[in-house]
Amino acid sequence: MNDAQWDQKEMPFTEHLRELRKRLVISIGTVLGLAVLLFWPSQYVIPWMTGTYFHGIVLHAFGPADVILLELKFSVLAGIVVGLPVLLYQLWMFIVPAMHPRTRRLVYAYVAPSVVLAAIGIAFAHFIVIPRVVAALLALTNRVAQPTFGIESTMSFILVLLLVFALIFQTPVVMIVLARIGLVNRAWLQRYRRHAAFGMFVFGGIVAPDGNPLTMAMLAAPMYVLYEIGILIIGVLEKSWHREAVAA
Repeated sequence: MNDAQWDQKEMPFTEHLRELRKRLVISIGTVLGLAVLLFWPSQYVIPWMTGTYFHGIVLHAFGPADVILLELKFSVLAGIVVGLPVLLYQLWMFIVPAMHPRTRRLVYAYVAPSVVLAAIGIAFAHFIVIPRVVAALLALTNRVAQPTFGIESTMSFILVLLLVFALIFQTPVVMIVLARIGLVNRAWLQRYRRHAAFGMFVFGGIVAPDGNPLTMAMLAAPMYVLYEIGILIIGVLEKSWHREAVAA
């Protein structure tokens, strides 16, 4: 169907369910397929991570399945990060099925940078956030107890932080797509920036794996900076979108 033949039609509820099932099957299949591929490297990556983040500290396995469970978690979470372009594409194709084909094609341009942003988010967590959070938590622990850390729970905490920052750094892409399909605009985002900042700090408090105020702040602060960057980018793009609309 070309642009001239396109005609928006209301999709029946059963068709929505079939579409949702299709998108979920593709998304879950993508993550599981990547997880299978990433399971073998996990046995090399996890020891490197333990040595990097907990140098000189021995991590213990408190059960025979702790290590295999950790490797499975690593594989699935890594599959989510690597599969982000596919996951975001499936999400947006479910949200905007009735939109004009020209609008739907915009998703390709905005979803593609998600891998780069995810990599930046992971690098930010690796170099800046995790060393400081681990140091702060170790200092608190050493004041009152002799630390004996389990490898499964400890490294799961690290993996969740890496995943959270990979997702947080998708903020500009999500904002730009929402602006392009007309759900938000620069003026609206600027008007509600205080509400957004409050929501981000609440979100940081909810998802912080350790409940530490330092972790909460390190989750919320990048989100707000990315929010402001998204506003700036949208402000620039809105001018070109307006020119396109006038030309059309």
